[in-house]
Amino acid sequence: MTSLLSSLSRTVHVSVIISIILFVGFFFHNEGFAFDRLFWSWLARYTHVLVGIMWIGLLWYFNFVQIPNMAKIPDEHKPAIGKVIAPAALFYFRWAAAFTVISGLILAGLNGYLHDAMTLSVGSGIPKHTAIGIGMWLGLIMAFNVWFVIWPNQKRALGMVECEPDLKAKSAKTAMLFSRTNTLLSIPMLLTMVAAQNLY
Repeated sequence: MTSLLSSLSRTVHVSVIISIILFVGFFFHNEGFAFDRLFWSWLARYTHVLVGIMWIGLLWYFNFVQIPNMAKIPDEHKPAIGKVIAPAALFYFRWAAAFTVISGLILAGLNGYLHDAMTLSVGSGIPKHTAIGIGMWLGLIMAFNVWFVIWPNQKRALGMVECEPDLKAKSAKTAMLFSRTNTLLSIPMLLTMVAAQNLY
């Protein structure tokens, strides 16, 4: 067990295998099910939840753990964060954001509410679509911030892109403020997503 859990790759592979076994068990327990729109909708939702957890989890790690504690780290240890941990975290952070949006749009399309939700159900007046639509727009704004504001500024702040010291400091501040903006939006966004699934 120690050998398994000491390797992230092996841990993830075993987790996927367990998930497949559970899926096959559900399949036969249910006497099979069609690989129809309902199935693909479920798969899109499962993917959406998985990558969404990674995205928001890393967002909260940055804002609740890394940023507040950076000042407490001795200067000689800070390169470990800036050169190793932060770039790795930002890789998963930005791609999780992208796949959360993509899988969410696919899910909405499969379930037939994509257009109505994106227009906040102004024409049809379906409260569920208004709720999920607000969440979708908040998620799109947050993903835009990740790719077009936070990531470019973090590259300068972390020294991945050469720039003047003043611009580096300004970029770090901008990245922090937009990351904090995403944290502000994340709780209302999650509320609308859960409300759409459970209150209507």
